[in-house]
Amino acid sequence: MPEPTDNPRLRQVEAIPAKVEDREVICLRDPSGLTDSVLTVPRALAPILALFDGLRSLVDVQREIMRECGELVLRSQLESMVEVLDQHLFLEGPRVEAERARQRAAFLAAPTRPAFLAGRSYEADQESLAETLATYFERPGAPGPIGPPRDIVMRGLVAPHIDFTRGGAGYAWAYRALAEARDADCFIVLGTSHQGLDGHHFAATRKAFETPFGPLEVDHEILEAIVRRSPEDLFAAELAHRGEHSIEFQAVWLEYLRHRTGGGARRIVPLLTSFVHECLARGESPAAEADVGAVLDAVSDAMATIPRRYCIVAGSDLAHVGPRFGDGWRAGRTQLARVQSEDRALLAPVSAGDAEGFFQEALRQGDRNRICGLSPIYSLLRLLPRAEGTLLHYEQWPDPDGAVTFASVAFEQMGPPR
Repeated sequence: MPEPTDNPRLRQVEAIPAKVEDREVICLRDPSGLTDSVLTVPRALAPILALFDGLRSLVDVQREIMRECGELVLRSQLESMVEVLDQHLFLEGPRVEAERARQRAAFLAAPTRPAFLAGRSYEADQESLAETLATYFERPGAPGPIGPPRDIVMRGLVAPHIDFTRGGAGYAWAYRALAEARDADCFIVLGTSHQGLDGHHFAATRKAFETPFGPLEVDHEILEAIVRRSPEDLFAAELAHRGEHSIEFQAVWLEYLRHRTGGGARRIVPLLTSFVHECLARGESPAAEADVGAVLDAVSDAMATIPRRYCIVAGSDLAHVGPRFGDGWRAGRTQLARVQSEDRALLAPVSAGDAEGFFQEALRQGDRNRICGLSPIYSLLRLLPRAEGTLLHYEQWPDPDGAVTFASVAFEQMGPPR
């Protein structure tokens, strides 16, 4: 593999505009968790970072900066930038490949999937976390405390995957509805793979998900039945589970409810998903993607042949807009009103259980709002065809630099008497 200094290529990392001591900077962080480093770069250097695309040499970068800005950047300055980026694992190259291999081996050898974000995004201490999650039911816009059981079956649930601090009310709406329904014992948990799946559509893992409330075990009978029927190797991209939060956050809430209500044992089938954005790029429905349909059919067949009390959970956020996500405008009132209108247009076919209508609306919008829950929501709708859902909650986290929206939707049906 070429050295990073030959044709430096910046990895897929987040570039977050910020102010540090009145200086305009870009904070680089790695959402995949390959590195915990956060680098602060003067915003004036952002054009140089954009040229680290793996196609240009340092000489090419110098020429481009001279052509665009009329300034000469010394090669020694570029080499210093490259060295710092490489040391902190922000550039593709031998150092990153070695670290990927090390982490892959450690993850695959581990008996469970560690609670990757415990102590980072939420408390690692069980008692402290329970107290925090309980407050989300009472915050403004939240549903209030969990009520008495209702004679309904929760067939499916769309829940946020934003961090708990910002999305607490949305989680409370989703998981209060689940807590009040008849208890399920197997959850097919569909998550967004934010880093993609290296050309695969789905990724499973056999590892139990550790949480501060104890491990959430995998239903191996169901998972193996799906694996036998699947045309895809569902473990080819298993490493994507290591740092991905979209399923981890659902596991925390599922175990919290068990801890709080004293319910019976629960198991999950964890499946990361990544295919709808690729279909949008081609302008072709996922219904025409044979492998996607075959994997979802494998899930349906396993559910149909192995008796369980199933609930399908899609860990999904909606829009991501503003400078942090690549827009040239800040997310003010006018922009957020437009986003809300388009979000609700997207949620209408979700509530109708219409997978194809959901995709066509996303296609009509051109994904200009960067909906990051497309694949898990589409998968849920395909697994629950024409099931009617109820929109429980819609919310916007209105950060002008990076607004995120999310919703909670419940797919319920009347159940037999308790």
